[in-house]
Amino acid sequence: MTSMGNSSSSEGGGFKNSNRKHYKQLDSTISAGYDHEGIKRVKADKYVCDSPPYSDLCICVITWNMNGRLCYRDLMMVARNNSKFDLLVIGLQEVPRKLFERPLQTALLDSHVLLGEATMQSIHLYVFGAKGSDLFLREMKIDKLSFGGCGGLVGRNKGAVGIRINYKGIPMVFISGHLSAHARNVGKRNSEFKSVSESFFSKALKKDPYASPPKIIVWLGDLNYRIQGIENHSVRNMINKDLHGLLSSNDQLLQEAERGEIFKGFREGTLTFKPTYKYDVGSSNYDTSYKVRVPSWTDRILFKTEEDTDDEFHATLHSYESMDEIHSSDHKPVKAHICLKLNKSPNTS
Repeated sequence: MTSMGNSSSSEGGGFKNSNRKHYKQLDSTISAGYDHEGIKRVKADKYVCDSPPYSDLCICVITWNMNGRLCYRDLMMVARNNSKFDLLVIGLQEVPRKLFERPLQTALLDSHVLLGEATMQSIHLYVFGAKGSDLFLREMKIDKLSFGGCGGLVGRNKGAVGIRINYKGIPMVFISGHLSAHARNVGKRNSEFKSVSESFFSKALKKDPYASPPKIIVWLGDLNYRIQGIENHSVRNMINKDLHGLLSSNDQLLQEAERGEIFKGFREGTLTFKPTYKYDVGSSNYDTSYKVRVPSWTDRILFKTEEDTDDEFHATLHSYESMDEIHSSDHKPVKAHICLKLNKSPNTS
């Protein structure tokens, strides 16, 4: 059995820096204002945002890898207590072979209706709106792209699904992805991200070249980027000491974004929550199996808006957190609260 502190682990890399030296390096990096060309990291604005004049549209986004397990209690906990949001976007990965829109609709029966869904085997994406909100829906398109499989026909458990909607005159795109696993496959994940970004809704755009570009694009899912360059034992030790925020400089997603490979122009909340993978099922203990995976922020929510070039539109992140009370999977769900503000009324005709 592999030791948790073995730096030769397939997930841990072969680095043998001392804890003291590594802490010092990380601390100086954070103090210098570590940022990324591809991703602007933003602190969540904690003030409560329920309705105008603070916002025109509040969106709750949730991503969860279910690990192929059905636990109605946890599914209900993920879906409920979101009645204040105009839109509720739920992306699920490794969904067991049962239809989930009905349990989700049941959980949200008193507050929301299903506006759209996109599913591809174990990857699901649902957009719910507040009751009566279907009257504001002007567009609904879906797209899908799978990776791998035997001849491209079977075994497709990785890929992405997307939903494009025009809601209250605001065109939006939501993409739920499940990218390739394992720490070594960084280049493969980058390529998959680029394939989805370049292909999604391109056919629809060719049919209607005058279609309005989305005001906001939200990527969510198990993107599978890992923590690297620091041994497993040190990672766990830092998490136990609530120093996990310092590990963000070892996060592959942020590193690749800094290199300009992925998520250029996107924003993400600071990673104040603990790495969301891999847990022992039924607990909040990190992996004790023979694989002894290095804890990582595999589950992410990122967004890109037009606000830098459009003074009429602004997006604010109000929270970005993991749902640590969920124990039925080896992943913790991640939840974000994003509010949109328009400086003039959108065209809802």
